[in-house]
Amino acid sequence: MISITQRGNSRLLSEAAGSHSRDKILVLGGNGYVGSHICKEALRQGFSVSSLSRSGRSSLHDSWVDDVTWHQGDLLAPESLKPALEGVTSVISCVGGFGSNSHMVRINGTANINAVQAAAEEGVKRFVYISAADFGIINNLIRGYFQGKRATEAEILEKFGNRGTVLRPGFIHGTRQVGSIKLPLSLIGAPLEMVLKLFPKEVTKIPLIGPLLIPPVNVKSVAGTAVKAAVDPEFASGVVDVYKILQHKTTPS
Repeated sequence: MISITQRGNSRLLSEAAGSHSRDKILVLGGNGYVGSHICKEALRQGFSVSSLSRSGRSSLHDSWVDDVTWHQGDLLAPESLKPALEGVTSVISCVGGFGSNSHMVRINGTANINAVQAAAEEGVKRFVYISAADFGIINNLIRGYFQGKRATEAEILEKFGNRGTVLRPGFIHGTRQVGSIKLPLSLIGAPLEMVLKLFPKEVTKIPLIGPLLIPPVNVKSVAGTAVKAAVDPEFASGVVDVYKILQHKTTPS
């Protein structure tokens, strides 16, 4: 005989699964380092996942790749984004890059701003952006990078308000695949994270050297936080710093 409690638990699990099935997440740049981890984490939690990037389908040969709907498009040509937004409830953007100042403003700023505006027009519920922590004087060395990032942040907060979240991690460590080579970034990042997160947050405000004491964060923590921000209406909106990201426990591969 099935007890009332058992039936209740079954109903709650069924409702939770149904809720997940209604959430459709679009990851911009889902074939990149951070984006691929976000796709994998969202799939692990049972969400429907699609991705858009200039190259389309991921070159990885992992099994999860087949469970993602891959779109090819260019955020600098916003019309190519609209088909990918159909039925989407949340967008997570990992799009960014380095180069000349003008190129960095275009990729980190203009491209993402186009995505924010298109998502708002299509009625997307939530928008999450993987931005970057402030590194003091280092910001001036790659001025266009941070100029673009901050312009995108402002657009998200204007268009989405309390439905928009900006994650500002520092150095993101983990295993990064470049072609057939796997780069173990955690060999450096993990020990630094363990040491630097022991210091109070206030040390990062020390002139010149403070920003260098921002702890690295595991890519799985970034992915988990991004997915939570995309689907949980109770998740804090606005800017989320590295210390809040560090509170998200990583999950096994």
